[in-house]
Amino acid sequence: MSSIQILGIDLGKHSFHVVGHSHSGKEVLRKKYNRNQLISFIAKLEPTIIAFEACGGSHWLARKCINLGHQTKLIPPQYVKPYVKGNKNDFIDAAAIAEAASRPSMRFVAVKTEDAQVIATIHRIRDGYIKERTACMSRIGAILLEFGLSLPKGHANMKALFQWLAEQNQELPPSLLNELCSIHEHYSYLSQQIKAQDIKLHDISEHNELARLLKTIPGIGDLTSTLCIADVSSANNFANGRNMAAWLGLVPRQFSTGGKPKLFGVSKRGNKQLRTLFVHGARAILSRPETTGKVFRQWLVNLRATKPFNVVVVALANKLARIAWAVLQHLQAFKAALQP
Repeated sequence: MSSIQILGIDLGKHSFHVVGHSHSGKEVLRKKYNRNQLISFIAKLEPTIIAFEACGGSHWLARKCINLGHQTKLIPPQYVKPYVKGNKNDFIDAAAIAEAASRPSMRFVAVKTEDAQVIATIHRIRDGYIKERTACMSRIGAILLEFGLSLPKGHANMKALFQWLAEQNQELPPSLLNELCSIHEHYSYLSQQIKAQDIKLHDISEHNELARLLKTIPGIGDLTSTLCIADVSSANNFANGRNMAAWLGLVPRQFSTGGKPKLFGVSKRGNKQLRTLFVHGARAILSRPETTGKVFRQWLVNLRATKPFNVVVVALANKLARIAWAVLQHLQAFKAALQP
């Protein structure tokens, strides 16, 4: 197998389709393995380039390959699709991955560490609890509406649900109150779980040097700093701050032809969760411009005076992302005095 230059792998849960290309691009291997067989095959293979799409389980396999002496290349799935020839099947996908990995202009995804994946898992579980709690609140509101009661929005009203029901002076069936009691207990449980996840992220941000540096930036707290550590990991993954902002989808969408540039709204490409946190951070700054917002001085004042509010929010989020890249790149805390 010494003739293999690039090994393309189409990942699956139980089956893995492998296609090997030689230095000339000729296909020299086409095999299907299960998980254990694949690891055994890679362990016996001479050091080579192993490529696969950045998807579920890809970072674990990438770390395995690196430990076995191979060079790994993780490719975004949307960049592999143009190289798929003819009908789609697993071997054709593996061949497309191998071909895409051979292109010098191809963009690759950095391999995440175990710690970064654990932080991302904490965020994912927290988001799941929030979605479940929102659904639980909506369910309670819909049930009460069926009995002629419109529950006001907000967690404060939800926490004081039974006190609010007592103030309505409306008799409800005892069996309905039992059901409400049960679902309200589930709401309280979800709130406790969300708080527990917040405590975990706070502890991580307090003990991680990069997270502490990121938290010196206005609008960035425990959530944004820890997710940056998990998803960005190293500033070297981007050439500059603008590239990181573009990866987050915080730059204008472009459609230019014939030498005529056309710019539209933000692209919203890339990491949606981290982009949302930067936007929320920008909104938090604009809610208190006289305190947190003053570090941006006249730039923010002029922008707020000439642009709509949401445009200013995205522009500020873009700026926060670029500052975050600079902090990660230079390993220095944010200094407000250096801002124009």
